[in-house]
Amino acid sequence: MAAVDEFDLLAENAEELGLTLELPPRHRLSTVVDGGRSVSAIQWGAAPAPLVFLHGGGQNAHTWDSVLLALGQAVLAIDLPGHGHSDWRDDHDYSGQANAPAVAAVIERRAATPVTLIGMSLGGLTAISVASQFPDLVSSLLLVDVTPESAARYEGLTPSQRGSVALIAGPEAYESFEAMVEATVLASPTRSRASLRRGVLHNATTLPDGRWTWRYDRRRKADGALPDTSIGWAELSACDLPITLVRGGLSGFVQDDDVAEMLRRKPGVRVHVVAGAGHSVQSDRPMELVELIQSAL
Repeated sequence: MAAVDEFDLLAENAEELGLTLELPPRHRLSTVVDGGRSVSAIQWGAAPAPLVFLHGGGQNAHTWDSVLLALGQAVLAIDLPGHGHSDWRDDHDYSGQANAPAVAAVIERRAATPVTLIGMSLGGLTAISVASQFPDLVSSLLLVDVTPESAARYEGLTPSQRGSVALIAGPEAYESFEAMVEATVLASPTRSRASLRRGVLHNATTLPDGRWTWRYDRRRKADGALPDTSIGWAELSACDLPITLVRGGLSGFVQDDDVAEMLRRKPGVRVHVVAGAGHSVQSDRPMELVELIQSAL
């Protein structure tokens, strides 16, 4: 399969959204953080950017491409540790609390602080941890389909309800790229095949034997315990800044009880539900999410 530059697919993406392709300068950055690990990011537009985007578990910075094409602002989209082109952790701990120092170091060096931090799923939990641990770096939060309870909610969902997140626990390797795409299509009924194919191209790599595997670290810190949601709730309670929560109307990762608990702790949180969107609101309904981001800003 011929190599594809990671930015060559943006024209197809823009056409699918009905957008005129007027791309700002964009390039990939690498930042060495404590411990000598490298954290990768994509800079869109002029640097330093006031908006920083964090993707979900098993994703990478390109999950935001549709949103960023439509948003048309200078942003920094980070590959979380263990994902995309960022280095993996030796302990395989990719919790929000573990991710936060590395992400904070990138924000401090590459962004226009304080930033609006936009995070989906694991990226949202990481955003909460960054805002709690490094409050001077963050001016506001926009959380996409996540609360501190979401990790526990995941455990109670069926594979169908988990959607593409279920692929994290799927096969370690696939015989071909097309087999990988097919598995993703089956897990993501709300998205077009073309968009899913682009996503797999950004998120897959080949093994020495010719098979295909995911680019992210599928191993996780193994202690056998259920997620400790109390840490995330305590961090959220400590955040003294504007917060917006965007829910996917078809998603089970955030439930009404979770929203009630968030509002009990932070009464000023603004909550929006995007009808027809699953867990990955940025992929299912990117234009609606752009409107909500602009409104929050």
